[in-house]
Amino acid sequence: MDEPIPVTREVDQGTAKLMPDVDRARAWLLTMDGAPQSYVDLDEPTYLEFEYARRIAHVLDTVAEPGRPLTLLHLGGGALTLPRYAAATRPGSAQRVVEADRGLIELVAEHLPLSDGSGIEVCAGDARAVLEEAPAGSADMIIGDVFGGSRVPAHLTSLEYARSVARVLRPDGHYVANLADGAPFGFLRAQVATFAAVFEHLCLIAEAPMLRGRRFGNAVLVAAHREPPLADLARRSAADAFPARVEYGAGLERFARGAVPVRDADAVASPEPPGGAFTVG
Repeated sequence: MDEPIPVTREVDQGTAKLMPDVDRARAWLLTMDGAPQSYVDLDEPTYLEFEYARRIAHVLDTVAEPGRPLTLLHLGGGALTLPRYAAATRPGSAQRVVEADRGLIELVAEHLPLSDGSGIEVCAGDARAVLEEAPAGSADMIIGDVFGGSRVPAHLTSLEYARSVARVLRPDGHYVANLADGAPFGFLRAQVATFAAVFEHLCLIAEAPMLRGRRFGNAVLVAAHREPPLADLARRSAADAFPARVEYGAGLERFARGAVPVRDADAVASPEPPGGAFTVG
């Protein structure tokens, strides 16, 4: 069998590169302009290399009884790591993935094709525009994982955006977002305040050193109209190879104290990671 070789292609938003993992036969890392975007094992779609992806998967695993199909809207596609995971763990789920980069969609379809009957529909478009056109109450979960380079776009951080998320979710649905920030957490604190203005229940999942301001990193925000499965999330997150904690209630209120909701008029993208924190060769 021929050894897999890296694939590099200019796509709409930069240089995409697919690099094979020498330790796993059909596993690939996708980078955009050197920043890691996705990791996919075609033989084992439930294998999640990135810590933030595992934390989102913990939410996906615990918001409904195991194996129950869900209706999922993914804002941001990459190499479709989480849609593949959901198709494997919740077969029969209806999943729509919105990816702005048509060239990236074509690259992934060519080299990392979906299995037949996956239930995953991939469409090209702006995440917020597609969200605003979606029917009310049509999704059990919305997963926000959109990065322009290494930054969350500003128009996916505002109060107006959060209200659109709430409109599309079913009453017992959950919004889960991959965010990135570092001390003094101006962006992340504002995101907590913004979604707290729309949803009754929030929690934040991240490694303790990151939340203490020791380094820049990812945090997963969960927002819902009903309390998320906090005990299960805390147990699963603490058992990961890189343990994380779940902040909620009074602890989350202290974290976000003084922050105010962000509106479209003054929304900004998440901060640039310092010193190429998320880049690979």
